[in-house]
Order: sequence, then structure tokens, then C-alpha cells
Amino acid sequence: MLDSRIIGATIYDGTGGEGFSADIGIADGIIVAIGKDVGMAKSTINADGAIATPGFVDIHTHYDGQIAWDETLAPSVLHGVTSCVMGNCGVGFAPLRANEEDRLIALMEGVEDIPGSILAEGIDFTWQTFPQYLDVIDSIPHSIDFAAQVPHDAMRLFVMGERAERLEAASADEIAAMQAIMGESLAAGAVGFSTGRTDIHLTANGQWTPSSEAGRDELCGIASVFADAQHGVMQVVSDFDLFRPDANFDQEFDLLEAMALAGGGQPLSMTWLQRVPGENQWRDIEQRVMQASLRGLDIKLQTATRGIGVITGLDTSFHPFTGVPGYKEISGLPLSERVARMSDEGLRARILAEKSEPLAGDGSAVPPFVDQMLAQIDLLSARMFPMEDKVDYEPSFDKSFKAIAQQKHCRPLEAIYDYLVQGDGSQLIYFPVFNYAGGNLDVVHEMLNHPQALASLGDAGAHVGTICDASMPTTLLTHWCRDRAGPKLGLPNAVQLLSARNADHVGFKDRGRLLPGQRADINVIDYDNLTTPPPEIVRDLPAGGRRLLQPAQGYIATLVAGEVVLTNGRVTEARPGRLIRSAKRDRYSKL
Repeated sequence: MLDSRIIGATIYDGTGGEGFSADIGIADGIIVAIGKDVGMAKSTINADGAIATPGFVDIHTHYDGQIAWDETLAPSVLHGVTSCVMGNCGVGFAPLRANEEDRLIALMEGVEDIPGSILAEGIDFTWQTFPQYLDVIDSIPHSIDFAAQVPHDAMRLFVMGERAERLEAASADEIAAMQAIMGESLAAGAVGFSTGRTDIHLTANGQWTPSSEAGRDELCGIASVFADAQHGVMQVVSDFDLFRPDANFDQEFDLLEAMALAGGGQPLSMTWLQRVPGENQWRDIEQRVMQASLRGLDIKLQTATRGIGVITGLDTSFHPFTGVPGYKEISGLPLSERVARMSDEGLRARILAEKSEPLAGDGSAVPPFVDQMLAQIDLLSARMFPMEDKVDYEPSFDKSFKAIAQQKHCRPLEAIYDYLVQGDGSQLIYFPVFNYAGGNLDVVHEMLNHPQALASLGDAGAHVGTICDASMPTTLLTHWCRDRAGPKLGLPNAVQLLSARNADHVGFKDRGRLLPGQRADINVIDYDNLTTPPPEIVRDLPAGGRRLLQPAQGYIATLVAGEVVLTNGRVTEARPGRLIRSAKRDRYSKL
């Protein structure tokens, strides 16, 4: 007698092959049979007319704080994710010097837009070493599985203290100390290491992050631990000094390539997107990665499934009027009162006439490009769009606020103002900054088809007041395989991107495919009716914090180790999710 079975589904098994009709038999959290007659079971999921896929593997999340207070790990669980990797971009909460959690909170608050008050109240800092951190989060049941990387910023602060904040070079002894931490962390089950090298990432005090200027000896020294361990991955985010007047792309890429070489063949991945400015830099990255691949280096490209930008509204982290004096006078009022005041013609005229004061600088974690964006609002309004009931992640120019303003014979800023104060003031604006220079997603289509691409960059758990990209897996299935007017992706390819390819990169050998012997991490999806409604502001974080949350419709069931953790969009009480320890992978594998 099986524990459960799924009958009548069209199976896309993650191998890249075409769909086929079969039933799935599950016992002890493992797929034991796939075929026409898998036998009787204690429970049955009828999947007639639906598809079944492996559970999705999200390799780029920032649940390092949320994992301490949220057992469900929403919104990932709402979008078919059954395994996730956190600790990306060099930020996280271990290792930790005693009584110095404020430093790591300031990092996460600045880099990932998670208010410090939420982190301070939501996390019980009971660890110092990274293995201790793993033990703490492993003791908390969750809906989905999770894995952790060692964040460079936290490790640098642990070893170097204030010298790390001053961006000083690490000494030979300090590099040796970081190597020891990396080694013990890999042995305890860390899946990798991450570092951040982008000028956009600032602490809550407006400083560059501690790892942003780390040198070759330090990076290669840490990477050499992977050559010795022969397992684990490295993750890097860099803008290749694009925003500096003395930018030298090849010099920065040479450094990252040296790091990959020092890693002894272990995989390294880097963020890949079309930046603005620097619209053609992604081509330079592709060229260098392919050259490195020909020399045997395993460098992958983490790729978004849509534009990367911000969502703004009167209740988000910022909007076009946040820095305007007239608005700042009422910014502390409840939303309904702000809307009522802003509907007054006198205040409207004043706010529209005033200039925005700087949001960046003087210790602010807001990067300078936000002020630059607000100063060019009339121009950029051509890429700012109302978020309608049916969310369009590839909107055309005629739906932009610039086009709306032309139709109404007014300034774009006036059109934006009037939209934001409609109704109850909950309207949201979608502004894709990266990957949308051409006004479409043709660049993303090319990226997703690249042999080194990893579908990623959803940033689940981060940027809670400005971004809601954890729904990217659903966008890949709907927009790219079903709804797009232009060139599409095949459903077998999309499922493989979301499951097997990511699982293989991180080294998860027991999941990512629907095959006998694999873990029963499975999605059953009403594909024809799969959709994502607009994000909404919810206040469910510690300290009364708010965040953008976007559910999905069409996920009939999501199973983790054979247990149903989501049914028809509702998270169940089941908590089979546990820490994936890379060094002890055979604890989980039944292959």
C-alpha cells in the first residue's frame, strides 16, 4: 500500500522531455513508481487535466532572517518552490560575534530592504558560528526545504571587526581564519559561499558592504577551500564597477575568474542582467563566461524570468513623492488619511510643484540611482506602468504613464499622482529597471535560452517593500510558455530550468526530477488556469512590519517529501521542510 498517489496527470519530469500521461506512486517521501498502474494508496490526488512537475528549486533567496519566524516561507511556497537556497549576495546572519547582531541587521536592512526593527524583533540570535546557525534553523520545521550559504560580509565582520567596515585588506592570518570558517561550515552542511561586489548595495548607514572591495588573495584563498572539499558552490553579484568613472570590466572579471579557478572546478554563478546604464554589458559577461567555459571553468549565469525593477505605491518603501516636502508633512498618517489629504486640489498643486529632496546620502541606505530616477521621472515614465488586475510583466509603451499623460494632455507626474490617489490608495506601479531597455523582454528570452543560464534572481524574502519577484517561477510557466505574443519557451525546457538544472548546479542529487528513487517533491498544476493576481501590501511581519505578497492561482497541490504543503493556493499545516546539509547529502538521498 502506497502512502499516496497522483493519478491522471501529464508529467513533465524535469529532464527536458515532452510530457506524458502517467500516475505517480509515493511511499516514505520517495517516488517509488511512475506508470499506468502504480497500485493502491492511502490517499489519492486526482490530476485529470493537470500537469505534474518536480518541485521547483530556487537558488537565490534571502530568507536568512524570515526563516526564524515564518514556518511557511511564503511567498516561495505559493509558487511551487519546494527547495530554496539562502545566504546570497554576501549577506546573512552567521557567523556572528557576540552582541554584534546590529552590524548584520544594518547590512541586511540596507542591502535587502528589510527593516531593522523587523529583523531585531523576529530573530533570536542564539548562535555565533555558522554550524551553530545551521543547527538552530534545522530545529525549526518549515513547509519547504532550505539550504544555506556562508555570507562573505558576515564572515569578514566576524574575523576583522571594524577593519572590515573600513574596507581594509585582509591580512594573511585573517584570510587563514576565513578559510577555517569556510571549511568547518562546509563540513557542517553549508552548500556554498556568497560575496557581493556591487556599488548599489549599501548598509543601512549608507556605506559600501564589507566584502565589496575584497582583494584577489582573500577571494582566491576562500575559494581554495572548495578545491579541497570537492563540494559546494560559489555565488557572486558584481556590477563590474559599471557605476564608477574608472570602470574596468576585464579587470573585475579576471578577479572572479581567478576565484573560480582557485575553486578547483566547483561551480560558480554570477548575476546576469541587462543593466541601465550599461545596456550592452550583459554581452561582455556572456562572452567572458563562454571563453572560461571552453577552458573548463564551471561558471553559470543567474538569470531573471522578467524585468527587474521596483514596485511603488503610497504604502511601499518609496514612490515618486516620498522626498517632496508637501508629501513628507503627511507621510506619517494612515493610508486612508494620506489619500484624503492628497485629493485636496491645493495640496496636489503644491506637491506637483515642489522638487524632491534627496533620499540617498547622509547615511541613507537608499542608493543614489533612486534620486537619479526620481529626477528623470518624465523620461522614465515611459517604463512605468499601472499594475492592473491581470498583471502584465511585458507591458507595451501605450500602457505607460508617459502614454497616459499624452492622452490626458498632462505631465507624466500628474498622471502618476492621480493614479496613486484613486480609490483607497492601494494602487501599485510597476517599473522594470533592468532587462527592459528595449521596452520588451527579448533580451530575457535570449538569456533563458543560454546553455549557462540558471532561472533565478527572485530575491524571495528580500526587498519586502519594493520588489515581489518570488513569483518568477509562475511567470516562467505562464508568460514564457503560454501567454507571450512573441517567441516563447517550451514547457519541458521551462520545467527543467526551474527544477533539474538548478538542483544539479547546487548539487542536490535527490531532487529536481520526477523519477523513481527521487524525493517526492512535486507540483500538480492546473496549467490552463495558472495565474498571478497583483501583489498586495500585507502586515504580517514582526514589529507590525509590512511587505508585498503575491499569491498564485492554479497550484492544485505542492508536495514536499510526499506531504501536501499547499492545496489550491492554501498553505497546509504540514511542515516536512528541513535544512539540506550538503556535506551530509546521503542522509536525504535514496538513490
